[in-house]
Amino acid sequence: MSDDQRDQTPAEPAGAAAPARASAASASASAAASAAAVPAGPQPEPIRYFGTTWVNHESHYGLRRAALAVGSLVTATAAALLLRFSYEGLEIGNVGPFLSISVVVLFAISSAIAFVKTWDSYNRRPAPSSDEAALKGLKTIGFIGSLIAYSLRCLTEAPGEKLRRAEYERAFADYERRRSTRTGNPAARRPKRKK
Repeated sequence: MSDDQRDQTPAEPAGAAAPARASAASASASAAASAAAVPAGPQPEPIRYFGTTWVNHESHYGLRRAALAVGSLVTATAAALLLRFSYEGLEIGNVGPFLSISVVVLFAISSAIAFVKTWDSYNRRPAPSSDEAALKGLKTIGFIGSLIAYSLRCLTEAPGEKLRRAEYERAFADYERRRSTRTGNPAARRPKRKK
C-alpha cells in the first residue's frame, strides 16, 4: 500500500474493533449454549399446571397434585352450592315442579356425561372425527363432573400423565431405534453404481 492510499482510508478507533469482536464471540457462545441446552430427540408434552415436571416427578410434583386435587374439589363444592341456590330460587319463583325437576335432571345427566368424557380423555386421545365438539356444550353445563374427574385423577397422577408418558416413551424408543440403525455419515457414502 502506498502512503497516499494509507492516508485516504479512515482509521478505526482502537477501542472499536475489540468490542465488535467480543460481541461476535459472545453471540456465538450463546448460540452454542442454547444449542447444547436443547436435548436431541423427542420432547415431552407439557401438562397444564405441571409443565414437563411429570417426566421425573420433580419441582414439587406431589405438592402440586395435592393442591390441584383439593382446589378442584373445593371449586366443585362451591359450584354445587351455587346450583343449590339457583334451585332454591326456582322454588321461590314458584315455577312448578316440572321445570324444577327437569333442571335437576339436566344438570345430573350433563355432569355424569362430563365426568365420563373427561375421565376417558385422560386415557386416550379423542378421534379427530369424534363427537367431542358436539358434546362441548353439554360438558360445559356439567362442569361439576369434569371438576370431580380432575380431582380424582390428581389423587393418582397428573391428569393425562399416563397417556403422555406412553406416547413419550414410544416416541423415544422409535428415536433410539432410528438413531442406532444409522451408521456413519450418509454424505460420505459412495454413490451406487448404475448397471
